[in-house]
Amino acid sequence: MKTLERYAPGVFVIIWSSGFVVAKYAFKSSDVIFFLAVRLLIAAVILALITKAMKQSLKLSRRELIASLLIGIALHAIYLGGVWQAIAEGSPAGIASVITSLQPVLVSLIAVRLLGEELRRNQVIGLLLGLAGVFLVLAPAFSRAGEMTLIALLLLVAALGGSTSATLMQKKMGTSIPLLAGTTYQFLIAAIVLGAYSLVTGKTSLDWNLESSLAMAWAVVVTSIIAILLLLWMLTRGSAARVSSLLYLVPPMTAIQALILFGEKLNPQAIIGIAMTALGVALVQKR
Repeated sequence: MKTLERYAPGVFVIIWSSGFVVAKYAFKSSDVIFFLAVRLLIAAVILALITKAMKQSLKLSRRELIASLLIGIALHAIYLGGVWQAIAEGSPAGIASVITSLQPVLVSLIAVRLLGEELRRNQVIGLLLGLAGVFLVLAPAFSRAGEMTLIALLLLVAALGGSTSATLMQKKMGTSIPLLAGTTYQFLIAAIVLGAYSLVTGKTSLDWNLESSLAMAWAVVVTSIIAILLLLWMLTRGSAARVSSLLYLVPPMTAIQALILFGEKLNPQAIIGIAMTALGVALVQKR
């Protein structure tokens, strides 16, 4: 268990960051929200089968079920749906990353009052340093902000609110919910909500080819099941502020993955920003 606690944050950051890469492939031949709905439905089925295979019950109390549904709508329907649709509406992925990376600041400030968590001086410094680092890494993306639409901006603000709410609800209400069963219902309700939206809008295109199939497989197994289970597990064992601060590392990690996969080079400003972000997260994570 100690080994998992040591490596879980790093693994989470790497695979969560890959979501932006998967999104780039998924958008080419499919309607974004419908792709997400199918992805989450498949993930829910797989997780339900895993739960039964491990001889665990899918039954939840009324309170646990309601909490799981609320967290699922906030985290998967509003956050993921908002980010992916915003990018589809023209938002540069870098700007989307910056806006949603404000989540640790909101979580930390709200958690002080709502959850009774205390922020030490080094954590405050770490949060501010991490935020500055994220902006430094992705500052060049703002030069392309002419493509940003009002709809895309509103979607990103909604996504930020969704991820913030989900983190706080998980910490406040979700710590006693069985992890596998609770996450199954989270995926299922989000799939239903996004699927209903797709049907109402008539955007149900999903072109199955090798590229989209590989993107779907990675999105389901890695960024849905493994990453989400890691996130919820870490929230049950650590403070909301400490876990949320890991999201500061997502934009820099995305930049690194883009360098490896697409040959996008990092300039000195980006390297300094990555160092600042890493130091900021280290300060928040320090016990």
